[in-house]
Amino acid sequence: MSERAPQGTLTLQTVPMPADTNSGGDVFGGWVVSQMDIAAGTTAMDRARGRCATVAIEALRFHAPVLVGDLFSVFSEITRTGRTSITMHIEAWVRRQRTGERMLVTEGDFTFVAISDSGVTRPLPPEEARP
Repeated sequence: MSERAPQGTLTLQTVPMPADTNSGGDVFGGWVVSQMDIAAGTTAMDRARGRCATVAIEALRFHAPVLVGDLFSVFSEITRTGRTSITMHIEAWVRRQRTGERMLVTEGDFTFVAISDSGVTRPLPPEEARP
C-alpha cells in the first residue's frame, strides 16, 4: 500500500485490457500518458469553460508498471493559471486486481492553453466559486 493518498480530484477511471499491452505484458507507457492527458484535458476544459490544447508535459515520472485488470485512476490538481494557460499536477494510481494494493504509478505536470473555436489562444474566464 502507498504511504500517502492521491492528490487532486478523481478525474478518470478505467481498466486496461490485453490490447493495451506490450510484448512483455505490461500496459504501454503511451496508453498511460494518453489517459492522463484525457483527464488533464477534462480538468482544463472545465476551468477554461471551453476548448483547450495540451502545450507541454513536464516531469513525467513512471514509478511502477500498469497491469491488465488494474483499476487505473487519474487525479488532477490545478497548480497554476496564467492569462491563457492552466498547469496541473496529474497522478495516475492503480488498485491491483489480484491483491487490492493501491499505488502511485505515474505522475507529471501538464500545461494547457485555452483556445477559441478558430484555434488561437484566448484569455481564461474568471474562476467561478465552487460549492
